[in-house]
Amino acid sequence: MSRSYQVYRAALPEVCAAQPAKMVFTADADGRCEVFTWDADTRRARQVTDRPHGTLHGAIDRDARVWWFDEDDHGSGRWRFQPFEGGPDLPGLLGVPEGEPRGLAVSDGGRVAMGIGDARSTTVYLGPRGGAAREVTRVDGHATLSGITPDGRLLALGGAAGSARAVTVLADDGTQCAVLAGDGGGGRLWSLGFAPTARHAELLLVRESNNRYLLASWTPGTGLVTHSWCAFDTEITARWHPEGHSLLVRQDRHGRSTLHRVHLAERTVEPVPTPRGTLLDAAPRAGSDVHVLWTDTATPPRMVSTAGTELPPTHGIPERVPGEHRDLWTPGPDGPVHSLLSLPEGRTGAVPGVFLVHGGPADHDRDAYDGVVHSLVASGFAVVRVNYRGSTGYGPRWRRAFGEGVGLTQVADVVAVRADLVARGVVRADAAGLWGTSWGGYLVLLALGTHPDLWQAGVAVKPVADCATAYRTTTPALRALDERLFGGTPDEVPERYERSSPRHYVAAVRAPLLVAAATRDAKCPPGQVRDYLTALQLVGARHESMWLDTGHDGYEADDHVAVLRRAVVFLDRELRQGQARTTTPKTPRSDRSGDSGRERSPAPAGTGGTHTERSSGHAEGHHPQ
Repeated sequence: MSRSYQVYRAALPEVCAAQPAKMVFTADADGRCEVFTWDADTRRARQVTDRPHGTLHGAIDRDARVWWFDEDDHGSGRWRFQPFEGGPDLPGLLGVPEGEPRGLAVSDGGRVAMGIGDARSTTVYLGPRGGAAREVTRVDGHATLSGITPDGRLLALGGAAGSARAVTVLADDGTQCAVLAGDGGGGRLWSLGFAPTARHAELLLVRESNNRYLLASWTPGTGLVTHSWCAFDTEITARWHPEGHSLLVRQDRHGRSTLHRVHLAERTVEPVPTPRGTLLDAAPRAGSDVHVLWTDTATPPRMVSTAGTELPPTHGIPERVPGEHRDLWTPGPDGPVHSLLSLPEGRTGAVPGVFLVHGGPADHDRDAYDGVVHSLVASGFAVVRVNYRGSTGYGPRWRRAFGEGVGLTQVADVVAVRADLVARGVVRADAAGLWGTSWGGYLVLLALGTHPDLWQAGVAVKPVADCATAYRTTTPALRALDERLFGGTPDEVPERYERSSPRHYVAAVRAPLLVAAATRDAKCPPGQVRDYLTALQLVGARHESMWLDTGHDGYEADDHVAVLRRAVVFLDRELRQGQARTTTPKTPRSDRSGDSGRERSPAPAGTGGTHTERSSGHAEGHHPQ
């Protein structure tokens, strides 16, 4: 593995249930994300994939077969596998067409279930590993296969968490055993997978109810049971212990993480001590072992086993992470707005500030290492990460608070935090910039147009620039997200889309703007970005643009480095405006993660899952998952 620029932060390895020393993980390989095996007994890694544009999805089954998704530049492909020790790549199932990966599950006996999607539907296939597939079910729209029972007889399929078919339990012949709704009085519902033991079939779920998150479970004999005694005030995700007797619950709260061990039968919840910061992932393993991936803003990610199991090396950043890191709470109409503030060392008085705007919107900034924060603080900027209304980690009410309108609510919070920091003498009023990717890039464009006097520079990477046009040309899952946020389609509520669209305010943009977009971006399509750039040209707004020959989630380091360097130099030039520079813009190696963290572990309840979010976790943008 390369020790040069690392595009992807390490993720916890997946462990073979029958042979816990055998693991699979994704990591950097000469500037690309690739799949590796790891043998904890011999402490040896083996690179499994070597593709020109990288490989994002990897897994391992009970028989130590290594799985990876062979996708093209548009994200369409097929699952393949090979033995742990190496060998030919074999098709996961025969007769399955190419498509988007929407879940992989392998039973103890080697029965393989996979979800494959296209623009219109999701199809679930089932068959013996490497053998002929048969279609189990096909559903309209986006759905995710979330589990299979150890005996391979039941499957779980997750739809939109707030829909009438939030979770469907299927028999292996396609018969519906249960349809669990998330749109009624019970609240939204997410599936986190079946218990890993063959003793009984039990599906773990999370329910949002009464502004709390509750664990729930479904069994064939009892049906759905909500464990109201086990409630959390902010988003959670959970994993079964390998023995199936307890759960490890990870909670996202106020930009940091907590861990809890839950015994459903005994109705007990025990806190698991963890250091202050963020657990990017946590997984219970055999015996009492727990694997965690921990970080904070000042510390690159560290992979730890509580039982001392040898885990793959993370190759952290060798240099000291600079800066002074603290929390800021700013009064707001729906409660205080929480920001993570990083200041350059040796600061005297107010300094130029960059507001990094996370994507989502159902996501949040974490007290976690971030290569962009590192680069900017090392270059002498104050860096502000605002968890605006709509962010996760602050409870359902905060996530649903869109009082000023889509986008406009979030911009209002960023504006309030800017005013707070200017009043405190931390950020210069005449040197405040914005940087965001995807939905964060959308907020950058919207802020520059709606509050043009407050900002002196902006960087928007792969943004939404015209809400209505983006809706008509993006993916079906993101169209569903827009309909939920806006309360309808552009034809049904055109004034809402217009009021929240950066294109509507383009004539007011005054600050210099750098726009980076991707020619094959399906989530934030290039056409609407080109139209926005043309509009900037017509009104005479000063701007620069760069185009990447990638999709929304590029896997190659060169693209990330190019955007990172150009953005830091751009902000340094525009925000200092002739002021004597005391530092040279720096772009240290990054250990940032791609979207792989979302695919490899259950999404926290309330985030909506990977397919309904436009945030990017790459070094070119902002916000790791």
